[in-house]
Amino acid sequence: MYTFPFERLEAWKAARRVVADIYCISNKFPSEERYGFVQQIRRAGLSVASNLSEGCSRFSVKDQSHFFSIAYASLMEALNQLIIAKDLGWITDDDYEKVRSSIEPTSGLIAALRKSILAKDLKQ
Repeated sequence: MYTFPFERLEAWKAARRVVADIYCISNKFPSEERYGFVQQIRRAGLSVASNLSEGCSRFSVKDQSHFFSIAYASLMEALNQLIIAKDLGWITDDDYEKVRSSIEPTSGLIAALRKSILAKDLKQ
């Protein structure tokens, strides 16, 4: 089976783990938030992995960098929503720390990926 370029990205693999963590943890949110907060945080998580894969399909460095920037911003959106969920008492400190511990390295991988792409462009 063919492996697409985005499937080889460590940042994309890490983003998949973040998505899985977000889906698991958001099951603990109040049922009345199922169509509000739950959908929003899940969309933010999915956006991270989706924008990484879409960025890999772009041919220009500018386009790639743009999608990697969106992926990073979506990751920060998801983190913000997790902090709010913790503040509201919807998740425990342990649940929060578990997801946070997958978000932090993912953010570094995305930032490094974007920096690497931009550095290659400067060399050309």
